[in-house]
Amino acid sequence: MSGTEPSLSISNPHPHKTDAVQKAGLALAGLGLLTLFLAWGNIPIPKTLGLIFALAGIVIGTAIYSWRLYMKEPEGIKNNGVMFKSLSSRGVMGWVAGVILTAFYVIIYWYPEYLGYKPNGTNEGFVALFDPLSQFFKGKPATQWFLYGTLYTVSILALGIKFLFKYRHNAYQIKRTLVVIAAQLFLAYLIPEILAGLNYNDATNVQGEYLGYYDTDIKNTWPLDYDFFYEYHMDAMQQEAYQPVGVLYLIVGIAMFLVITPVLTYYVGKRWYCSWVCGCGGLAETAGDPFRHLSSKKLSAWKLERWLIHGVMVFIFVMTAATVYGYFWNTGEVFGLNIYSTFQQPYGFLIGATFSGVIGVGFYPMLGSRVWCRFGCPMAGYMGLIQRFKSRFRITTNGGQCISCGNCSTYCEQGIDVRWYAQRGQNIVRASCVGCGICSAVCPRGVLKLENGPDQNRMEAPAIIVGNDSIQLIK
Repeated sequence: MSGTEPSLSISNPHPHKTDAVQKAGLALAGLGLLTLFLAWGNIPIPKTLGLIFALAGIVIGTAIYSWRLYMKEPEGIKNNGVMFKSLSSRGVMGWVAGVILTAFYVIIYWYPEYLGYKPNGTNEGFVALFDPLSQFFKGKPATQWFLYGTLYTVSILALGIKFLFKYRHNAYQIKRTLVVIAAQLFLAYLIPEILAGLNYNDATNVQGEYLGYYDTDIKNTWPLDYDFFYEYHMDAMQQEAYQPVGVLYLIVGIAMFLVITPVLTYYVGKRWYCSWVCGCGGLAETAGDPFRHLSSKKLSAWKLERWLIHGVMVFIFVMTAATVYGYFWNTGEVFGLNIYSTFQQPYGFLIGATFSGVIGVGFYPMLGSRVWCRFGCPMAGYMGLIQRFKSRFRITTNGGQCISCGNCSTYCEQGIDVRWYAQRGQNIVRASCVGCGICSAVCPRGVLKLENGPDQNRMEAPAIIVGNDSIQLIK
């Protein structure tokens, strides 16, 4: 080979080394996490200072690392070797992360004492670290749910900042992510905790008996908020001492699923909720972003998706009907079946905890970031039916510009074979699409566009079968 001939080489899947600034950011975030684990191990550290350092270190450290990682590169698509990284390709690190997340959710739901939660005593360990913040908001020691809500919000904030740097070339993603962060921070965390401090959602009856806590996160509406019509919830919202907040929440909650949700879904699709304000979707879009490509595009996965999500939706409709019947007719049974043991308890354990929490988040590194949203969320199922048959939302395609790179299908977290539509210039009208817009953001040719248009002929559109290799129209 002469000296003038070019040599052949295989490109490095990890072309960018971590520099000093990135390492400093990682170190700060790591020290924040270490503080949390030290508290979990009952290592004596100042609670207030320790909590501030832990949470601030995680957010600021992640922001520094993300800023340096993405801002030293040109704007645009960032695949960054996701298929080669152990964490994002179901490698050893992915399995370790999955096991840790799953174990954490199991402990949160069923073994909070291992986090140091003492309902009848003084908190210890992990939960005790959050006592100062809980005391600040509502004058009470922290619970495992306060700890979880705080960490959930911090995760969306920190990794949402990372997402902003990564997709800074796309105005839709910037606006959407800022709304997601604000919705979680204010609607799901700060406002409910402030109201709890004012005793607006922690009610007792005239005999002084505790009625329970009702969720003042209005966007967490039924059917996602499955206990909305439970007796303790209904009683708490109607307490005279806490009006008008309780009744207002009850009225708005009912209006959300009867009027607001159908109307908004008709005009803009289910994206207004699933990708802009929902807490589950917010975590999936931020913390779950490195795993979105792991969502299965198999035909079997699509069949399972349809059966599961609509099955859960039917389950919650039946459970709610039984619950409302029992509430107004003052009976604990319907057709001889105990409402609690037959409907509420199984749903809470199987769907509310195991599916949405343990599997829905714990399995991010194995099954992708939208396991719960795609296969189980009854709110997504409810809006999906409207979006599929009576909505103006669609993703339009320009088939003449498609180069069949497959980025759109790869990064669709809902398992939609977007490329098939793009190759044929066919609009994408699917019940499962959450309108995240990532398919459009990663397209190098501007083939895909999220739009609202006329809704005619949707009922007449042929059904589709989605597979790995093709989509076939059913004649």
